[in-house]
Amino acid sequence: MGMVGNVWQFFALRLLIGFLGGYASGSMVLVATQSPKNRSGWALGMLSSGVMAGNLVGPLVGGVLPQRVGIRESFYLVGSVIFVAFLATVFLIREDPRLPPKASAMQSGSPSSAGGRIVALMLGLGLLTVLANMSIEPIITIYVAPIVKDPGQVTFVAGLVMSAAALGSILSASRVGRLADRMNHSIVIAGSMALAACLLVPQAYVSEAWQLILLRFAMGLALGGLLPCITSVLRHSVPDRIAGSILGYLVSSQYAGQVVGPLLGGFVGGHLGMRAVFLTTAALLALGAACAWAMTPGAIRGPLGGQ
Repeated sequence: MGMVGNVWQFFALRLLIGFLGGYASGSMVLVATQSPKNRSGWALGMLSSGVMAGNLVGPLVGGVLPQRVGIRESFYLVGSVIFVAFLATVFLIREDPRLPPKASAMQSGSPSSAGGRIVALMLGLGLLTVLANMSIEPIITIYVAPIVKDPGQVTFVAGLVMSAAALGSILSASRVGRLADRMNHSIVIAGSMALAACLLVPQAYVSEAWQLILLRFAMGLALGGLLPCITSVLRHSVPDRIAGSILGYLVSSQYAGQVVGPLLGGFVGGHLGMRAVFLTTAALLALGAACAWAMTPGAIRGPLGGQ
């Protein structure tokens, strides 16, 4: 990318990067399959915190590097960092040998009908989790403009609002995952979604920027442990031989949330007003909480968290 000569070459390479972007799903599968079942929520929470920290810090570093070292040189530096991650993966990670197919009942067969419903529900909740964070993206600058006294600070405050939720998620992901390991995955998933839905309602009626920032931070705390819990439920609901595929679908559902969230926020904001974006997202999260609680009583309301 640092050596491209036109925009089409750059576009093709960015497209190739997207096709090769399996490290996140691969690392998720590795952590889910190699960590003890009674600590999988905590382990996946740690992984989620690392991913979100990179998503938070990456754009900040990317904004500084071109001014310091140049645009093309920035790609060389980023490539070297990725190469270091490759070396660390090859030489520092040791995967425990897998059990023979007959050693575990989870190694063969396919998910039951109940397991299939769990998979579909968890993929939907994964999409909804990301959607809830991204739905305000198209309207956030316009929404905060009337409550920011200095017009020159509008974009800065909008950035703080978007980052506050990510920061909250980074701080809570591993802790909520550990809580789910000790308690019950369905309680954590449903409770986190219900709490986030409640926190979205006052966001529609804030009068000061700091109020919105604090509410988004609290919402990030509530949502931070959702994806680790959802991943853990999926891991324990499908046979080992298809766990990688299912967890890959979960990553795809999260990317779908990144697409659907802004589209939904822009559509609702344009037709019903900006407050309706928060209220609509709250309603969707409340529906997700109800589904998580009601639709899978035997699977994730049971002893899964203690396995």
